[in-house]
Amino acid sequence: MHILAVFLGQLLDIIIGDPPKLPHPIRWIGNFIAFLSKKLNQGNSRTIKGAIMAFIVVGTVTVVTFSVVYLSYTIHFVVGLLIETILIAIGLAQKSLKEAAMVVYDALKRGDLDEARVKLSWIVGRDTAHLEEPEIVRGVVETVSENTSDGITAPLFYAILFGATGLWTYKAINTLDSMVGYKNDTYMQFGKVSARLDDMANFIPSRITGLLILLFTKNKTNRPLKERFTNWLVDAKKHPSPNSGYLEAATAYQLGIRLGGYNTYKGIMSFRAYMGKPTETLQASHIKEAITHMFIVSWVFILIVGGVHVAISLAWR
Repeated sequence: MHILAVFLGQLLDIIIGDPPKLPHPIRWIGNFIAFLSKKLNQGNSRTIKGAIMAFIVVGTVTVVTFSVVYLSYTIHFVVGLLIETILIAIGLAQKSLKEAAMVVYDALKRGDLDEARVKLSWIVGRDTAHLEEPEIVRGVVETVSENTSDGITAPLFYAILFGATGLWTYKAINTLDSMVGYKNDTYMQFGKVSARLDDMANFIPSRITGLLILLFTKNKTNRPLKERFTNWLVDAKKHPSPNSGYLEAATAYQLGIRLGGYNTYKGIMSFRAYMGKPTETLQASHIKEAITHMFIVSWVFILIVGGVHVAISLAWR
């Protein structure tokens, strides 16, 4: 019955989102990771220590979530459904992602570039202080596109398969990667296992989500689907992430824009391969279109992936 909880959780997230004053499980997971990192990320054998930390974090989150859901259903079906729905809703990020993107959009529409740069810095890691409007828009569109999978459809994928327990197991992996999955002196070894786990967890959802963007969102170009599909597969592999490129490339080809390019991180410039064949320059309206993609694809994802899961489950009975 967790499919019903997935549907209701999706709806609840869109309506309510994350109440800002309530404690969020992601903060608890993050604090747990920070505590273990401080204890383990030192000395020799850091890869093994990082693997141990990942096992402890993922195992703890999985056991706790499963226990809460199981005990809730033993009280009453309605209680279990309510608790599982809430756990799924707070693990999704549709409303919060939309709001974060729209504050940048609103600033751009007012012509307030300084405000737009500040608000963009809240959701991206790159330097934003000197960006002009097209680069600000690119930052938002790339973030919304990538997080359509990381923050919505990937959690939904594991919720469809395993309920709230699956979703929060994924969120634990994703949080590990966001905190220790960096290629720097501090985390190169210690975060290696966490980064690989995240790559594996996102492998299937990212590709399904990218394909759904191509199939179910409005194509603003004259290029046929076959051409866009072929170019999507080629450009996706150019991204430094094994998964994010499948989202950003799909968005670029559907909107007729170019993503990727030069970014600066703490004063150091880097280049990310271009994606898409632009027919128009980046402008604020593309932010709203990327948000529309997010909502369309999230519901299509539930209908298709959830429908397939239910059909297979019934066939096995």
